[in-house]
Amino acid sequence: MTKFSSFQQILLSQLPIPTKLLTDYVRLGLNETEVLVVLQLLRFFQVNKDFPTPFELAQYMTIDEKECANILRKLIQKNILTINQSENEQNQLSESYSLNALLEKLYEKEPEVKQSETEQTDGQIFLLFEQEFARPLSPFEIETINAWLDDDKIAPSLIKAGLRESVLMGKLNFKYIDRILREWKKKGIHSVEQAREASKQFHNKSQAKVSNQDFAKKRDTSFYYNWLEGED
Repeated sequence: MTKFSSFQQILLSQLPIPTKLLTDYVRLGLNETEVLVVLQLLRFFQVNKDFPTPFELAQYMTIDEKECANILRKLIQKNILTINQSENEQNQLSESYSLNALLEKLYEKEPEVKQSETEQTDGQIFLLFEQEFARPLSPFEIETINAWLDDDKIAPSLIKAGLRESVLMGKLNFKYIDRILREWKKKGIHSVEQAREASKQFHNKSQAKVSNQDFAKKRDTSFYYNWLEGED
Protein backbone atom coordinates (compact mmCIF):
# COMPACT_ATOMS: atom_id res chain seq x y z
CA MET A 1 0.00 0.00 0.00
CA THR A 2 2.85 2.35 0.80
CA LYS A 3 4.48 1.62 -2.54
CA PHE A 4 1.17 2.15 -4.35
CA SER A 5 0.67 5.48 -2.58
CA SER A 6 4.14 6.65 -3.59
CA PHE A 7 3.52 5.68 -7.23
CA GLN A 8 0.22 7.56 -7.10
CA GLN A 9 2.01 10.61 -5.74
CA ILE A 10 4.56 10.42 -8.55
CA LEU A 11 1.84 10.16 -11.19
CA LEU A 12 -0.10 13.09 -9.74
CA SER A 13 2.97 15.30 -9.73
CA GLN A 14 3.62 14.94 -13.46
CA LEU A 15 3.67 18.02 -15.69
CA PRO A 16 1.69 17.69 -18.96
CA ILE A 17 3.77 19.12 -21.82
CA PRO A 18 2.31 19.66 -25.31
CA THR A 19 4.24 17.49 -27.75
CA LYS A 20 4.05 20.27 -30.33
CA LEU A 21 6.01 22.52 -28.00
CA LEU A 22 8.94 20.09 -28.23
CA THR A 23 8.61 19.59 -31.98
CA ASP A 24 7.71 23.12 -33.11
CA TYR A 25 9.52 25.52 -30.77
CA VAL A 26 12.20 26.24 -33.38
CA ARG A 27 9.47 27.29 -35.85
CA LEU A 28 8.24 29.79 -33.24
CA GLY A 29 11.72 31.30 -32.93
CA LEU A 30 12.40 29.90 -29.45
CA ASN A 31 15.62 28.41 -28.10
CA GLU A 32 16.05 25.71 -25.45
CA THR A 33 16.48 28.14 -22.53
CA GLU A 34 13.30 29.99 -23.47
CA VAL A 35 11.42 26.68 -23.69
CA LEU A 36 12.64 25.74 -20.21
CA VAL A 37 11.35 29.05 -18.83
CA VAL A 38 7.98 28.21 -20.42
CA LEU A 39 8.05 24.78 -18.72
CA GLN A 40 8.88 26.39 -15.37
CA LEU A 41 5.92 28.74 -15.84
CA LEU A 42 3.68 25.74 -16.52
CA ARG A 43 4.93 24.12 -13.33
CA PHE A 44 4.11 27.23 -11.29
CA PHE A 45 0.68 27.40 -12.92
CA GLN A 46 0.07 23.85 -11.72
CA VAL A 47 0.40 24.98 -8.09
CA ASN A 48 -1.82 28.04 -8.70
CA LYS A 49 1.03 30.57 -8.79
CA ASP A 50 0.18 32.57 -11.90
CA PHE A 51 2.76 35.38 -11.66
CA PRO A 52 6.10 33.96 -10.45
CA THR A 53 8.94 36.46 -10.24
CA PRO A 54 12.15 36.10 -12.29
CA PHE A 55 13.92 35.30 -9.01
CA GLU A 56 11.51 32.44 -8.23
CA LEU A 57 11.88 31.00 -11.74
CA ALA A 58 15.67 31.30 -11.73
CA GLN A 59 15.90 29.30 -8.49
CA TYR A 60 15.20 26.15 -10.51
CA MET A 61 17.47 26.97 -13.46
CA THR A 62 21.14 27.61 -14.19
CA ILE A 63 20.46 31.21 -15.27
CA ASP A 64 20.35 34.17 -12.91
CA GLU A 65 17.43 36.47 -12.11
CA LYS A 66 18.51 39.16 -14.58
CA GLU A 67 18.77 36.73 -17.50
CA CYS A 68 15.42 35.18 -16.56
CA ALA A 69 13.77 38.62 -16.60
CA ASN A 70 15.30 39.26 -20.01
CA ILE A 71 13.91 35.96 -21.34
CA LEU A 72 10.43 36.77 -20.02
CA ARG A 73 10.63 40.11 -21.84
CA LYS A 74 11.63 38.35 -25.07
CA LEU A 75 8.75 35.87 -24.72
CA ILE A 76 6.35 38.81 -24.44
CA GLN A 77 7.99 40.46 -27.47
CA LYS A 78 7.49 37.27 -29.49
CA ASN A 79 3.83 37.18 -28.41
CA ILE A 80 4.39 33.82 -26.71
CA LEU A 81 3.64 35.11 -23.22
CA THR A 82 1.10 37.75 -22.20
CA ILE A 83 0.27 39.53 -18.94
CA ASN A 84 -3.35 39.70 -17.84
CA GLN A 85 -4.76 42.12 -15.28
CA SER A 86 -7.79 41.39 -13.12
CA GLU A 87 -9.61 43.30 -10.39
CA ASN A 88 -11.20 41.76 -7.29
CA GLU A 89 -14.23 42.94 -5.33
CA GLN A 90 -12.01 45.29 -3.29
CA ASN A 91 -10.84 46.96 -6.54
CA GLN A 92 -7.35 45.54 -6.06
CA LEU A 93 -5.46 44.80 -9.26
CA SER A 94 -3.55 41.58 -9.74
CA GLU A 95 -1.45 40.31 -12.63
CA SER A 96 -0.98 36.87 -14.10
CA TYR A 97 0.96 35.32 -16.94
CA SER A 98 -0.88 33.53 -19.75
CA LEU A 99 0.46 31.09 -22.34
CA ASN A 100 -2.72 31.07 -24.43
CA ALA A 101 -0.90 32.91 -27.23
CA LEU A 102 1.71 30.13 -27.31
CA LEU A 103 -0.96 27.45 -27.63
CA GLU A 104 -2.69 29.39 -30.42
CA LYS A 105 0.59 29.61 -32.33
CA LEU A 106 1.32 25.91 -31.79
CA TYR A 107 -2.05 24.72 -33.05
CA GLU A 108 -2.89 27.30 -35.70
CA LYS A 109 -2.92 26.40 -39.40
CA GLU A 110 0.46 26.20 -41.01
CA PRO A 111 1.50 29.77 -41.92
CA GLU A 112 2.26 30.86 -45.44
CA VAL A 113 5.80 31.46 -46.61
CA LYS A 114 5.79 35.15 -45.72
CA GLN A 115 5.38 34.58 -41.98
CA SER A 116 9.10 34.49 -41.25
CA GLU A 117 9.49 37.82 -43.06
CA THR A 118 6.65 39.29 -40.98
CA GLU A 119 8.18 38.05 -37.72
CA GLN A 120 11.51 39.53 -38.74
CA THR A 121 9.86 42.90 -39.48
CA ASP A 122 8.01 42.83 -36.14
CA GLY A 123 11.26 42.04 -34.31
CA GLN A 124 12.92 45.01 -35.98
CA ILE A 125 10.15 47.27 -34.64
CA PHE A 126 10.88 46.24 -31.05
CA LEU A 127 14.60 46.75 -31.61
CA LEU A 128 13.98 50.18 -33.18
CA PHE A 129 11.85 51.29 -30.21
CA GLU A 130 14.49 50.11 -27.74
CA GLN A 131 17.19 51.98 -29.64
CA GLU A 132 15.20 55.21 -29.63
CA PHE A 133 14.12 54.93 -25.97
CA ALA A 134 17.71 53.88 -25.07
CA ARG A 135 16.40 51.17 -22.72
CA PRO A 136 14.59 47.82 -22.76
CA LEU A 137 10.83 48.14 -23.24
CA SER A 138 8.55 47.37 -20.31
CA PRO A 139 6.11 44.44 -20.61
CA PHE A 140 3.19 46.86 -21.05
CA GLU A 141 5.01 48.80 -23.78
CA ILE A 142 5.62 45.50 -25.58
CA GLU A 143 1.93 44.67 -25.16
CA THR A 144 1.04 48.07 -26.66
CA ILE A 145 3.14 47.40 -29.77
CA ASN A 146 1.65 43.90 -30.08
CA ALA A 147 -1.84 45.44 -29.83
CA TRP A 148 -1.01 47.85 -32.67
CA LEU A 149 0.19 44.93 -34.79
CA ASP A 150 -2.36 42.24 -33.90
CA ASP A 151 -5.52 44.03 -32.73
CA ASP A 152 -5.43 47.28 -34.72
CA LYS A 153 -3.77 45.61 -37.75
CA ILE A 154 -1.44 48.58 -38.24
CA ALA A 155 1.33 47.90 -40.74
CA PRO A 156 4.84 47.71 -39.19
CA SER A 157 6.03 50.42 -41.59
CA LEU A 158 3.27 52.77 -40.33
CA ILE A 159 4.20 52.11 -36.68
CA LYS A 160 7.79 52.91 -37.62
CA ALA A 161 6.56 56.14 -39.20
CA GLY A 162 4.63 57.01 -36.02
CA LEU A 163 7.79 56.52 -33.95
CA ARG A 164 9.73 58.73 -36.33
CA GLU A 165 7.08 61.43 -36.18
CA SER A 166 7.17 61.44 -32.35
CA VAL A 167 10.96 61.82 -32.41
CA LEU A 168 10.69 64.60 -34.98
CA MET A 169 8.27 66.44 -32.70
CA GLY A 170 10.47 65.85 -29.62
CA LYS A 171 7.67 63.93 -27.86
CA LEU A 172 9.07 60.43 -27.47
CA ASN A 173 6.44 58.58 -25.45
CA PHE A 174 3.93 55.83 -26.16
CA LYS A 175 0.84 57.97 -25.51
CA TYR A 176 1.90 60.43 -28.19
CA ILE A 177 2.72 57.66 -30.68
CA ASP A 178 -0.63 56.02 -29.98
CA ARG A 179 -2.33 59.38 -30.60
CA ILE A 180 -0.53 59.74 -33.94
CA LEU A 181 -1.54 56.24 -35.07
CA ARG A 182 -5.17 56.69 -34.01
CA GLU A 183 -5.34 60.09 -35.74
CA TRP A 184 -4.00 58.55 -38.94
CA LYS A 185 -6.51 55.72 -38.70
CA LYS A 186 -9.35 58.23 -38.20
CA LYS A 187 -8.23 60.10 -41.33
CA GLY A 188 -8.06 56.88 -43.35
CA ILE A 189 -4.27 56.89 -43.58
CA HIS A 190 -3.01 53.35 -44.10
CA SER A 191 0.33 53.77 -45.87
CA VAL A 192 3.63 55.49 -45.17
CA GLU A 193 3.17 57.64 -48.28
CA GLN A 194 -0.16 58.99 -46.99
CA ALA A 195 1.31 59.56 -43.53
CA ARG A 196 4.31 61.34 -45.03
CA GLU A 197 2.05 63.72 -46.96
CA ALA A 198 -0.13 64.44 -43.91
CA SER A 199 2.95 65.09 -41.80
CA LYS A 200 4.46 67.35 -44.45
CA GLN A 201 1.29 69.48 -44.48
CA PHE A 202 1.30 69.65 -40.68
CA HIS A 203 4.95 70.71 -40.49
CA ASN A 204 4.49 73.28 -43.24
CA LYS A 205 1.81 74.94 -41.10
CA SER A 206 4.03 74.74 -38.02
CA GLN A 207 6.97 76.29 -39.83
CA ALA A 208 4.88 79.37 -40.55
CA LYS A 209 5.05 80.09 -36.81
CA VAL A 210 8.61 78.97 -36.11
CA SER A 211 11.67 79.92 -38.11
CA ASN A 212 13.77 77.19 -39.70
CA GLN A 213 16.73 78.17 -37.57
CA ASP A 214 14.83 77.91 -34.27
CA PHE A 215 13.27 74.63 -35.37
CA ALA A 216 16.71 73.16 -36.12
CA LYS A 217 17.97 74.17 -32.65
CA LYS A 218 15.18 72.25 -30.96
CA ARG A 219 16.18 68.91 -32.50
CA ASP A 220 18.36 67.89 -35.40
CA THR A 221 16.56 65.01 -37.10
CA SER A 222 18.34 65.15 -40.43
CA PHE A 223 20.57 62.12 -39.81
CA TYR A 224 18.02 59.41 -39.04
CA TYR A 225 14.55 60.86 -39.11
CA ASN A 226 14.51 62.80 -42.37
CA TRP A 227 11.68 60.50 -43.34
CA LEU A 228 9.61 63.14 -45.11
CA GLU A 229 12.02 62.77 -48.04
CA GLY A 230 11.50 59.01 -48.21
CA GLU A 231 12.14 55.72 -46.45
CA ASP A 232 15.56 54.92 -44.98
